[in-house]
Amino acid sequence: MIKGNSIQLSAHFTYKKMFRFVLAPICTMLFTSIYGIVDGFFVSNYVGNTAFASLNLVMPYIMMIASVGFMFGSGGNALVSLHLGLGEKKKANEYFSLIVYTLIGIGVVLAAVSFFLASSISRLLGASEAMLPYGVLYLRINMIGIVFFMLQNLFQNFLITAEKPRTGFAITLIAGCTNMLLDWILVGICGLGIAGAAWATVTSQIVGGIVPFTYFLVSKSSILKLTGTRFEARVIAKTCGNGVSEFLSNVSASIVGFLYNLQLLHYVGENGVSAYGVIMYVSFAFVAIYIGYSMGVAPIIGFNYGAENKSELQNIFRKSVTILGITNITMFVMAEVLTVPMAKIFVGYNQTLNELTIRGMRIYSVAFLVMGFNVFASAFFTALSNGKISAIISVTRTLILQLIMIYVMPMILGVDGLWAVVIAVEGISLIVTVYYILKNRKNYGYMK
Repeated sequence: MIKGNSIQLSAHFTYKKMFRFVLAPICTMLFTSIYGIVDGFFVSNYVGNTAFASLNLVMPYIMMIASVGFMFGSGGNALVSLHLGLGEKKKANEYFSLIVYTLIGIGVVLAAVSFFLASSISRLLGASEAMLPYGVLYLRINMIGIVFFMLQNLFQNFLITAEKPRTGFAITLIAGCTNMLLDWILVGICGLGIAGAAWATVTSQIVGGIVPFTYFLVSKSSILKLTGTRFEARVIAKTCGNGVSEFLSNVSASIVGFLYNLQLLHYVGENGVSAYGVIMYVSFAFVAIYIGYSMGVAPIIGFNYGAENKSELQNIFRKSVTILGITNITMFVMAEVLTVPMAKIFVGYNQTLNELTIRGMRIYSVAFLVMGFNVFASAFFTALSNGKISAIISVTRTLILQLIMIYVMPMILGVDGLWAVVIAVEGISLIVTVYYILKNRKNYGYMK
């Protein structure tokens, strides 16, 4: 059904309806990726390569902390949408409120610990003496706003479940524009360097976290509302269990980023870290499309699973495979076409670094041909409340294979092997994904 301009979770989804429903979360994730990209652009071009490399060193840690919000959002979303599908709206709102309040408490503790240990964390991540002041400063300022960033990550999921994906996109659009404007003012005009970039990001995160919190607190039209609740460890454990794959995926990405940087420092030096940073910024934007799509369809999957509507589950799964197949090819072509201009935007001031970045991006982009299937599979099983399989797919793809290939591939192909790691990882992960999809098709009924 369609209510006004919004599509309800109980609707039968045609390609047109699916596109309309997932467009907002896709755009939301794209603008979320802008935070790091814009900071990176201004720091690289206005502050210099050392500050840019420092930002890239500490960014994996910041994203690891923020991933707790993704875990609570995806895991809690599966639980809440399941109860909505069962018609238990009061319980869904109580669980939603508990998840939000618990995340705030955890976020405050993590932020405080990280703020005071910023120097030790930066050294552990591989910062040299020249890079250390930049890394510590950027990390500490970001910790001031990390709770709001965690909330923003959480609410991105729940605004979709509340059938308000456009509201989620509008909030992220405002936050993203805030970040871009302040980066231009604080770094480009005022010359505040890496501190200006960090404050621009924190301000935008505050906007992205407070606005949806206020919306759920006062809105009378939303099917989800922040209400009174009581602590239930069982609910938090279920939330974390459901969302652990998304958490592990982000944590694994942070660990892998840390090891990548160490390998690049060993094989190439500071230029390698900067080149990898540019590739990651471009990759974030492309992967955001896969994540946004998966976030968009997850509540539909969870709702129909709770309602035992197997025919609609089959419809969503079948259409998703088709859409992702076309998207994978499109992403690969776009990545190859945009390689040269994107490298020039970030590191065009350094010919050696520019050439290294272009070569790395061209190799890395091959992975986009299959990446979308693997990202979707993890989110798919999370939406079915099967955190175990989701975690297996995610950990295999984002940690185990990455840890092996980071050391094996450069031994075979040298520096090119580091850029090709993701190709090997995504290819092997696709085999794992297909195995679990086929193995569990009868249990859940998403395939005839």
